[in-house]
Amino acid sequence: MSTSDAATEVRDEVVPPPPALKAMWRLVKLGYQHEPGLLVYAVVVTILNAIPDSLLALWLMLLADGVADGDDRQVMLSALGIAVSVTWTWVFNVFSGRIQRRFRDRVTIALETHVARLQATIGTVAHQERPEYLDRLSVLRQQVFVLDHMYLSVLNTLAWLVRLGITLVLLASVHPALVLLALAAIPTVVTASTRPVAERQVEERAAVHERLASHLFTTATTAASGKEVRVTGIGADLVADRRASWERWYLPVSRARWRTSAWNAGSWAVFGLGFAVALWFVAVRLDSSPGVVLLLLTAGARLSQYVAQTVSEIGFLRGIWLDGAVRLAWLEDYAAAAAAPGERPAPDRIDDAITLQGVTFTYPGATAPSLVDVDLRLPAGSVVALVGENGAGKTTLVKLLAKMYDPEQGSIEIDGIPLRSIETASWRDRLAGAFQDFHRFEFTALTSVGLGELERVEDRVAVAAAVERGGATADVDRLPAGLDTQLGPTWPDGAEVSFGQWQKLALSRGFMRDEPLLLVLDEPTAALDAETEHALFERYAAASRTAPRGGITLLVSHRFSTVRMADLIVVLDGASVVEVGSHAELVAAGGAYAELFAIQQHGYRA
Repeated sequence: MSTSDAATEVRDEVVPPPPALKAMWRLVKLGYQHEPGLLVYAVVVTILNAIPDSLLALWLMLLADGVADGDDRQVMLSALGIAVSVTWTWVFNVFSGRIQRRFRDRVTIALETHVARLQATIGTVAHQERPEYLDRLSVLRQQVFVLDHMYLSVLNTLAWLVRLGITLVLLASVHPALVLLALAAIPTVVTASTRPVAERQVEERAAVHERLASHLFTTATTAASGKEVRVTGIGADLVADRRASWERWYLPVSRARWRTSAWNAGSWAVFGLGFAVALWFVAVRLDSSPGVVLLLLTAGARLSQYVAQTVSEIGFLRGIWLDGAVRLAWLEDYAAAAAAPGERPAPDRIDDAITLQGVTFTYPGATAPSLVDVDLRLPAGSVVALVGENGAGKTTLVKLLAKMYDPEQGSIEIDGIPLRSIETASWRDRLAGAFQDFHRFEFTALTSVGLGELERVEDRVAVAAAVERGGATADVDRLPAGLDTQLGPTWPDGAEVSFGQWQKLALSRGFMRDEPLLLVLDEPTAALDAETEHALFERYAAASRTAPRGGITLLVSHRFSTVRMADLIVVLDGASVVEVGSHAELVAAGGAYAELFAIQQHGYRA
């Protein structure tokens, strides 16, 4: 395997999740990094809070024996011990509750920010397109908002373990054999710790159906799809399909829950039998005092509670919080693997060309390649158009040039420098672009456009210039407050913006960078008329050809009136480049481009 292939495998093959305990430890360290003082204080208070509650059995034993022996002093001391334990427990409950709540509140925003940053800053987009990654991230997005509970669960587990340890010491003081009572709890530990994991595995396997059910619900209930749902009359079908998809998720999950519940009930029956044997042993075989029997009753009953709570917390840790920690650690590992290649900065200019040599790429999970053995030279300072039927590989080529993916085979070079060796963020700083599947940033118009160049996001002069280049000046002027208008009708004073206006704003955002080395225009003006699109691109192509840094404009469009202005036209068909040349050259050649051009020209005349 070549170095290129190995690097691709690191990022594009499934990154395995780390061991559960290692993932939990990483999450604990993350919390400590953000709130070290609060975390340490919460641990100390939690331990101190666990001690008096577990000593209650001891005080009751002393009280009962004191009453039986007529020892008033022992009765008074044991009653005082009970009072202190109860007061101590109440006071520390208040302290620990408030400290834990404050810690969770402060660490929650840190965790949510951490997950959002990881997903948003991964250089590639495989995690947003691969089904197995989407399923994993779908569950993580649901868990991240409650992942702070893992810290509470860890603290509670620690407290229950302290109580359990003290209780076992008290039982051993009666007779060492009573420690064996803890063995009767082992089945409950096993079932409770494996139960959530088994259920979560089933949930993840069926997550694709849950995602589909959520998508269908959104489609049936939101304004974006409301008109088409009503015109097509598919509302009832959406509801029925949503229910069916939910059933395909819920039925296997329900069966898994019933199965694990049966095992859990059986394990608690084993513990109950062991407790009954222990009582008979102390009361009959040892002929113990009333106080000792009371200690066993209290400690034994509390033992079952402590075991139940410990096992419950371990179950939550193992099945929910720990499960979320594993997904978060996996995302961290995936982000690190995706960011590893590429250490040199991007060049400041292109003197010769961007070249592709033997580039082949297959999307993860796909059976057929999207690009096969592509050789291409994109000269510096040129306007290059990509032409081809849907599925020919145009958008895939754009993604590779933008480093959204790396080639499976072959290489992409910038003036002889392998693109793979260039640091991703540095290369992205040299890019600008607008896409057909643009996002609607519902901020002010100023911010929505200014995001194209973060350093100048609030620069009104730069934003206004980008709006003019994007042909959106008239649209912005019609907004109630111009650039200061809040976009999106769901916000206070938010303006309703048409699809065409959104598209012009997205195009303007792509023009925020004055001299990008690569400007990608992937059908960003589909909602505009051909004349407007042609005028926009002609103006920007003219500016590109005189750019001092040798920037290349890459244009993807189905409109040949726009494509013909390009210096170089690349025709893709069946995942391969079949023709390269100027408009005149390709028409004269009478090949695939000439045929497509003639069909479209005839359509316009008709």
